[in-house]
Amino acid sequence: MKAIIVEDEFLAQEELNYMIRQHSDIEIVATFDDGMDVLKYLQQNDVDAIFLDINIPSLNGVFLAQNISKFAQKPYIIFITAYKEHAVEAFEVDAFDYILKPYHEARIVTMLQKLENAWQLRQSVPTPENISAANAPRIGQHTINLMKDERIIVTDINQIYYAAAQEKVTLVYTRRETFIMPMNITEFCSRLPEEVFFRCHRSYCVNLTKIREIVPWFNNTYILRLHELEFEVPVSRSKVKTFRALMRL
Repeated sequence: MKAIIVEDEFLAQEELNYMIRQHSDIEIVATFDDGMDVLKYLQQNDVDAIFLDINIPSLNGVFLAQNISKFAQKPYIIFITAYKEHAVEAFEVDAFDYILKPYHEARIVTMLQKLENAWQLRQSVPTPENISAANAPRIGQHTINLMKDERIIVTDINQIYYAAAQEKVTLVYTRRETFIMPMNITEFCSRLPEEVFFRCHRSYCVNLTKIREIVPWFNNTYILRLHELEFEVPVSRSKVKTFRALMRL
């Protein structure tokens, strides 16, 4: 796995480089302190991951990431910054993680392990050159980025039980945690695989594999009880026919 570091503070660059070499098999193929130099490099070279500071000369790190996110082959972007306030912007460009300075070694180690696991999984997915477009898998379908305390948490989609709309954001529930996503529920549900998640109500999306009990409700609707959670998810009247077909009722 090949990566570059984009950091204009020499000591921070050296510290991160050292920890990556100590705790992973990632090869740092180049380091930069200027955003424009990075774009020039990426026009001629492919990398798997970019450790990217936000406050760098020539091009802001977020703007640089927005350009990189348009690449056909998108490298993983790990933001490294001293500022918390850019977390939402980082999420919008689908950053893999958001690391705050000063670095904490345990946090770096956890991130590196997740990064290498994600890269290995990506390598096992057939590429468009090897399969027809009609049968192409949905790249990245196994995980989704969720927001927690201004951090980006790469989460296995199977850990999500349901999502609920709340004004302009979406609350996402796993077994033990709640995440707040800065988007409406329609946009969030579009990022989930349709074969697993069902928009059962205008305000709810449920993981079909987590349903423990289907309880008949008034007006021929249903209430869904989920494994290990007490909350009951409603199925609206307009969604009942499709739900019955999915669940073979």
